[in-house]
Amino acid sequence: MKILHLISSPRGEASFSIKLGNAVVEKLTEANPESTVKTHSLVSAPFPHLEEVHLNSFYTPLENHTPELTEAVKHSNEAIAEIQDADVIVIGVPMYNFGIHSTLKAWIDHVARAGQTFKYGENGPEGLVKGKKIYLAISSGGVYSEGPMKAYDFTEPYLRAVLGFLGMVDVTAFRVEGVNMPDLKDNALENAISKIVL
Repeated sequence: MKILHLISSPRGEASFSIKLGNAVVEKLTEANPESTVKTHSLVSAPFPHLEEVHLNSFYTPLENHTPELTEAVKHSNEAIAEIQDADVIVIGVPMYNFGIHSTLKAWIDHVARAGQTFKYGENGPEGLVKGKKIYLAISSGGVYSEGPMKAYDFTEPYLRAVLGFLGMVDVTAFRVEGVNMPDLKDNALENAISKIVL
């Protein structure tokens, strides 16, 4: 089993999404001792936000690529090859302002490419990245999986939608919640890890 662990938190060792993601990876490797793990920090090696040159590189036929376009498409090609090579993808997802961190959004923008990871056919869109198992390790200061703040959660619904569009429909989410709430924060991580069932 090839495991890809994507980190999108800038908080390093203080990050709850990284800690939860590491716990998921640990359980995966315990169950599959022959596994290999590749960790990719989207923070220490961030993808550029899409600019005109990137979009041109996506939609220009390969034989017409200039050196500039060849360089611009490199991030996208490498990211797509990385996910195609993985069997399991663990994505650390800290919630910022009800959504995902911009580094993860930039990665998605380079991965979601017509003709590469999805296509349009007679029956509409079809995802081309298939056979992957996805685990989301979501962290948040409050509680968003249920209750009055659930409507403000644009992490899990967005990721399920966009990953599913690309063909990655086998998605399981684990959450460490309430890390900024006095009555929950002390046991938040322990409770989240206890609920990891693969």
